[in-house]
Formats: sequence, C-alpha cells, structure tokens
Amino acid sequence: MPSTTLSPKSLERRSFYRRMIAITLPILVQSLLNNSLSFVDTLMIGQLGETAIAAVALANQMFFLISLLFFGVASGASVFLSQYWGAKDTRYIQKIMALSITFVTFFASIFALLSLFVPETVMHVFTREAEVVAGGVSYQKVVAISYVFSAITQIFSTALRITGHAKTPLKIALLALTLNAIGNYFLIFGIGPFPVMGIAGAALATMLSRLVEVVLLFIVIYRKHPHLAIRDREAFRWPRSFIFHVVPTSLPVLFNEIAWALGVTTYKIAYSKIGIDAIAAINVAESVGNLFFVALLGLSNATLIMIGIKIGEHDYPLARKWSRRFVLVAVTVGAVMGGFELLFAPFFAGMFNIAPELQATAVRLLMIHAVTLPARAFNITVIVGVLRAGGDTRFSMLAEMFGVWGIGVPLAFIGVHLFNLSIVPLYFLVSMEEISKMLIGLGRLKSGKWLNDLTVHAEEERPEQGIF
Repeated sequence: MPSTTLSPKSLERRSFYRRMIAITLPILVQSLLNNSLSFVDTLMIGQLGETAIAAVALANQMFFLISLLFFGVASGASVFLSQYWGAKDTRYIQKIMALSITFVTFFASIFALLSLFVPETVMHVFTREAEVVAGGVSYQKVVAISYVFSAITQIFSTALRITGHAKTPLKIALLALTLNAIGNYFLIFGIGPFPVMGIAGAALATMLSRLVEVVLLFIVIYRKHPHLAIRDREAFRWPRSFIFHVVPTSLPVLFNEIAWALGVTTYKIAYSKIGIDAIAAINVAESVGNLFFVALLGLSNATLIMIGIKIGEHDYPLARKWSRRFVLVAVTVGAVMGGFELLFAPFFAGMFNIAPELQATAVRLLMIHAVTLPARAFNITVIVGVLRAGGDTRFSMLAEMFGVWGIGVPLAFIGVHLFNLSIVPLYFLVSMEEISKMLIGLGRLKSGKWLNDLTVHAEEERPEQGIF
C-alpha cells in the first residue's frame, strides 16, 4: 500500500490553515453576534419611539469614541503580546498586560465620570432637543461604569486570542450578549416582576452584561492562564527603557485608528453635500459591505497573531513565508466575496425599503465596492496584519493616513465641489484610496523592512532583512 505520510511541507501548510481558521472564525462569529444583537437592541428600544432611538444612539457616541481607544490600545498591545508569546517571555507579557489595562482603565474612568456627573454637557455636543437630551442622560448615568468593564474586557480578550484560546472570549461574549438581549426585554418593558424602566432599563441590561463578561474573563484567566494573570507589583514596574520600547511602537496604532475613524466621518460630510438620497444609498451599501469587512477583520487578526508569534520565535523565514501566504489568502477571499457581492448586489439592495431609484444607485455602489474588495482585503491584511505583526506600526500608520487623508478625502471634496459629481462616480473616485494603499503596502512588503523582532534587545543584532 502507498504511504499516506504527509511531507513536512504538507504538514506545515495544514498546520497553518488550521491555526488561521481557529483564530479567524471565533473573531468573525463574535463580530457578527455583536452586530446582530446591536440590531435587536435598536429594535427593542425602537418600540419606545423615535426619540428613544435618537437618545440612545447619541448617548452611545461616547462609548463609540472610547471603544476606538480601547481597540487601538489592544491592537498596539497585540503587536508585543504576539511576539513575546512566541518568545515565551511571560514576564514581559504581564508587563504589557499591566500597562495596557492601566492605560485603558484610566481613560475609561475619565469618560465614565463625564457621563456620571455632566451627562447633559455630553449630550449637548450632539443635540439640544430637550426630550432627546433627557433620554440620553438617563442612559448615560446608568451605563457609565460599564466603560471600565469594557476596557478590561478588550485587553483580556485580545490576550486570550493571541495565546491560542480564541473560543474562550467568544463563548463568554455570547453569554453576555444573550443576557443583554434578555435583560433589555425584561427591563425596558417591565416584564413579570420587573418595573418598566424604558431607556434606563436598556442601560442597566448593558451594564450588567458587561460586568458579567469581565468577571467571567477574570475568573478564566486567573484559574486557567497563569501566564496572563497579574499577581504581583512587578508587572506594574515599568523602567524607562521599557516605556521607550513599547510606546513608540504602540502609539502609531492608536493614531491610525483615530485617523481612520475621522476620515470615515469626513467622507460622510462630503457625501452629505450631494443630498439625503446620496447618504441613504451610501448607508445601504456600507451596511452590506460591513458584513464582508467583518470576515476580513478576522483574517487580519489571525495574520497579526500568527506572524507575530513566529517573529517572537525568531523564525524569520517562516514569518516571511506566512506573510506571502496570508496575502494570497486575503486577495483570494476578497475576490470570491467580491464576486458574490457583485452577483447578488440587486438582491442586497432590494432588502431595504427604499425607492426604486435609490435601489438602483445602491446596486451600482455595491458593484464598485465588490470590484475593489480584493484591494481592500490586501490592505487590511497588510496594514493591520503583516506590518503590525512585524512592529512596523509607524509605516502602517503613514500608509493608512496617506490613503485616507492624502488621497481619499481630497478627492471626495474635489469631486463634490469642483466637478459636481453624483454619488456613484464620487464613490468610485474615493475608492482610489484603496488602490494607493495597496501599492504602498506591496512596496513595503517587498523591501523586507517591515520585519522587526521586538523581543530582541537594542544591543542585540536586528534580524536580517529579506525579500518578501
């Protein structure tokens, strides 16, 4: 009988894809759960009327802003955590954990205090309508403390994914989100022995579910993952050399996320100059496009974790090999999803209750998004995955900022004010942002300069720069 023993190359390839799927799928499922349960929350609150929807949506802008901070810090920490996990350096893993938790908790506390003591001032940033402000204030006062819970949850969940336990935060998040939905039902409408609390009930359900989530993560980490559990003051002792090693690499990740979010907001301002119909069509296209984005985000996280670990293990050739493989996987997935989106664009647009003219516009926007999806897949995998895994965070930040603020935003306003473009050609013009980032990213990958071993001390020799 012929031998069925796999060659070392086949075993390596099989191991790669198994690990990639094991990391990507839980992140994908958790993101989809968040989106679907957020929709359920909005649906329940919507039973209280348009004012309630507006109040909660605007009150949650505070959490949206700080969640960007949490994500940025967690992403910056993941660069070091993945490499130190590869190097099996638990001492520095705990120092990174302690520094990250301290940072996010500090800022979460500031935002929580603002929501507790000056919620009216916060709401007045967004609206002056008395009923909306009153509803937002009642929501913020209850939900404020949960900002701290969410901050710690983000760091714990990131650390568990990097150390090979991506299913754990997914299971806990599923339980917490389910409790949130159930709590909304009972507390908003006063089902059974519970009082009718309305907007405040939704806030209480959110706060309690986030408390449950962080407590369960805390228990799991301290019982089953001692390498992540901070047990003494040593983790909070950060020499100047440590700070100057970590902060310059982590801060660009945070700035990257903020610049991207501001850019997306600026695009909306440009689109609004065309009219309400343009905004409606864009929202339809983006609501569909976000579903594909979730899958790509999961893949980029797997890229960061797996390549970072290999760099920490000082296996630079395999790290470079995997970077090529991840890029090919990403572009292939982007092309397949783009073809699917292109084929079913009329179906997706038809799901929304909008006028036929708007549906036709949305279809064309979805087609543009579908055609550019392989480039988007390349960019998120390279910028969020490969470059960050290699500690090349400053370059990844500059590439993102150049694409958004050097190409996308100027073209958006030139298209609106100089050429008076309609939304379809304007959206195509703005998509040139993705093409520019793809060219920049490809050049960086080929140079080999993205690979930096952050676990190697400054006095030690840097890894030899190779060809992508």
